[in-house]
Amino acid sequence: MSKILELNSQSHWSNSEKTAFKFFGIYFFLHVLPIDLRFFKHLFSTNWLHVQYRDIFYLSRYSPTFTGYDSFINWLIIIIIAAIGTFLWDKIYTKEINYDKLYYWLRVLVRYRLAIGIIAYGFLKFFPIQAPFPSISNLNTNYGDFNAWKLFSLGLGVVPNYQSFLGLVEIISGLLLLNRKTTTIATLIILPFAGNVAISNIAYEGGEYVYAFYLVSLALYLFAFDAIRLFNLLSLDKPTAPNRFQPVFSGNWKRYRIGLKTIFILFFVVFYGLRTYAGYKNKGYHFPKTKGIENISGLYNVSEFRWNNQVIPYSKTDSTRWQNIVFEKWNTISIKSNKHVIIENLPTEELYNDDASRIYELAGTQGRHYYSYDFDSTRSTLSLQNRNKNHPFDKFSLSFKKLNDSTIVLSGISTGKDSVYAVLNKINKKYLTIEAKKAGRRNALKL
Repeated sequence: MSKILELNSQSHWSNSEKTAFKFFGIYFFLHVLPIDLRFFKHLFSTNWLHVQYRDIFYLSRYSPTFTGYDSFINWLIIIIIAAIGTFLWDKIYTKEINYDKLYYWLRVLVRYRLAIGIIAYGFLKFFPIQAPFPSISNLNTNYGDFNAWKLFSLGLGVVPNYQSFLGLVEIISGLLLLNRKTTTIATLIILPFAGNVAISNIAYEGGEYVYAFYLVSLALYLFAFDAIRLFNLLSLDKPTAPNRFQPVFSGNWKRYRIGLKTIFILFFVVFYGLRTYAGYKNKGYHFPKTKGIENISGLYNVSEFRWNNQVIPYSKTDSTRWQNIVFEKWNTISIKSNKHVIIENLPTEELYNDDASRIYELAGTQGRHYYSYDFDSTRSTLSLQNRNKNHPFDKFSLSFKKLNDSTIVLSGISTGKDSVYAVLNKINKKYLTIEAKKAGRRNALKL
């Protein structure tokens, strides 16, 4: 018969230890296993014949919610359920329990859940797409026009090698969790790493501090297994007995265990890693995929500007006057002016497929208005739509004339039927971050 054998008899558990295990056992069981419809909705809406890395990422980032969004209120609800379950445990289940065995299997669930979460973010950093290199518009935005979260993301984006190193640390720690003997080593890496992420999200006004603390809580639970022994050995210099519970798998159980672990590694590590690399080669998920007008990207000064046929001289304070324009390589035009911007935020990591939802370039910033455009090459016309959902009626219909390699004339009307005319002169500007990237870390820069 197939069976699982445990070496040695069950260790002694005091009543207080049993009570603590019941509470934390229920608590982490509910935290680890999917218990809300959001997870299953995504699971069954995924096209499993064409799985993308975003599909695996969203499955990996799951944490139970009762409020519809990540909040510590969800933790409080689970705490209440765990407390009730602890009280009712002995009243409902009266059979003898092997606590060593239950503790082992609960740690297995927590280990693999934490591994999935850490590895999912690790590959997004290892192939540096979580924080992309700044766009030309971002490089021409005043420092004070960014919020704290965007500054943090841009700062990480300009050092892709460092971002890859952070991802490698996460991937290695996640892989260490897959082996029972290296779990404590993994938690010693994850606790300061994920803890720093959580504190950084609070300090820089990010929106994923709850999820980061969720990963920290899982790591703390795993670390607690060896915490007292490590303290006695390293701090008190006392002899410390090892954990003596060791499962021995035989028969079909051994094959099932190896098979499940192999499937896990192939799907969440190998396949997900390959799909993430493919996404990286396809320019990531932050910027739109639709290409812009060829050979036009760059920064342009607005040398002449008319609004309703009235010439408006250059001004940094006028809310109507355009100061400069950036054409991105994709179909985005950003216009710098003193017109008010209601900042749009992107507080959590979102891997959008459609261009309309990819608002990273404009999220967390003011000072520029970002427009997506459709270009009709036969009529040389541009249709501009403000990409900020807070400005849905900000549109332009413009004719496009390229006088030479460095001069463009735009003219047309706005949504409010105001006429606009602008002469754009390209500025051959060099950027320190781009030149440093081209030159490499050890070579001199020529500006």
